[in-house]
Amino acid sequence: MMTQAPDTPQALYRALPSMDSLLAKPSFAQLQQTYGKAAVKAALDGHLHAARTLISQEHRLPNWCSDPAQLHGCLVDQLSRDYCHSLKPVWNLTGTILHTNLGRAQQSEAAIKAVSSVMRYPTPLEFELAAGERGHRDNAISGLIHRLTGAEACCVVNNNAAAVLLMLSAVTAGKEVIVSRGELVEIGGAFRIPDIMRQAGCTLVEVGSTNRTHLKDYDQAITENTAAIMKVHTSNYHISGFTAAVEEAKLGELCRERGIALISDLGSGSLTDLRRFGLKQEPTPQAMLLDGVDLVSFSGDKLLGGPQSGLIVGKQSLINQLQSHPLKRALRCDKLILAALEATLIHYLTPETLDTELPIMAKFARSQDTLRQIGQRLQQALVPLFQPAYGIELQDCQTQVGSGSQPDTFLPSVALCFTALKGGSLSLLEQHFKQAERPVIGRMSNDQLRLDLRGIDNEAELLAELSTLGVQL
Repeated sequence: MMTQAPDTPQALYRALPSMDSLLAKPSFAQLQQTYGKAAVKAALDGHLHAARTLISQEHRLPNWCSDPAQLHGCLVDQLSRDYCHSLKPVWNLTGTILHTNLGRAQQSEAAIKAVSSVMRYPTPLEFELAAGERGHRDNAISGLIHRLTGAEACCVVNNNAAAVLLMLSAVTAGKEVIVSRGELVEIGGAFRIPDIMRQAGCTLVEVGSTNRTHLKDYDQAITENTAAIMKVHTSNYHISGFTAAVEEAKLGELCRERGIALISDLGSGSLTDLRRFGLKQEPTPQAMLLDGVDLVSFSGDKLLGGPQSGLIVGKQSLINQLQSHPLKRALRCDKLILAALEATLIHYLTPETLDTELPIMAKFARSQDTLRQIGQRLQQALVPLFQPAYGIELQDCQTQVGSGSQPDTFLPSVALCFTALKGGSLSLLEQHFKQAERPVIGRMSNDQLRLDLRGIDNEAELLAELSTLGVQL
């Protein structure tokens, strides 16, 4: 009887280990405990299918057949990638502190602790412990906002665009809203104030011109069908030169005389004076309310430094209309956002520690001299690791706030700048940085990869990350 040659396709197919024999190995059994049998089996099936293709096309076995540890390593890499969280920590060294694409404001340790607690345990989200009865999920935030701004009440939704939509839908639907032509802003993603008004069911009445609007323009536009005048803070652009705008205090008087509401969209609202950092002072909700604005909306995740949310503050009677509107349930925040927002607002009750406890304020507060000292230490440690392919130097630069806040104001900063030398490639270096365990996101500019150090969180951790990347080159 003739025996089959050991290298024939039939013999090679028989030499492949079976699925069951692989799954029974202790190392693969451990993978099943981590990722589940179905996932491990699907990954193995892919390798076995590739092995059969290799046999049919090249008449040989894959290398892992003689070394099962190699197959195990491939599966570990594949499964870890498949189960990797997409929202992983990165280093934001782009020169934009509130970077929309990188999650905007970092949360304080108190906010992180608060979110972790409400995730782990039941919490009285809509239950008044003292009274032993059902409560409202916005009550705690409303109480803090009253202490911080003097507002009678507060309504919380999932972002400021939602806040504007709810405010207009509940207060002005079916009626006219007067807005200056210079304030018909687009807030990003082609999302514009006129579009929001159409969705809210109210009619936009434009007054004035792009650069100049006067009190008489508003006065002459008011009719019996007017529900409100709306002010929109142009936080994401600036017009200079021959300009004129009407102050909220004067509009407040006009609205009271004519019996209509005055509402305001601050966009990236701030509760503190930013001039101590060298930034411009932003209009605050408390100032708007003192000027007679009835409702003010602003973001929680921009200059406030909290989680993504939208806050509407103002008169109790109007807030009640918002809370009872059907849209509120669709736009409301869950317990995680409310916990983080509450912890953030509590920081504002102690202004003496605000600049150290709230990450965004800590980044604003760093002096350029401090950043330069950090840069010098990093440069000294990293230069030997990146030579000879890359040079590293320190350069003064400017950091922007970001997220449409103060587009024409910058903070002085220092950048760690990488330049490609012989054998180096900035595009490959940038990709190398992005593939790090904690990706390092910088900015390409003037044939340099620049890491703006105002965005640094922990000097020692960044040094360790960059040192590892340098050794791997």
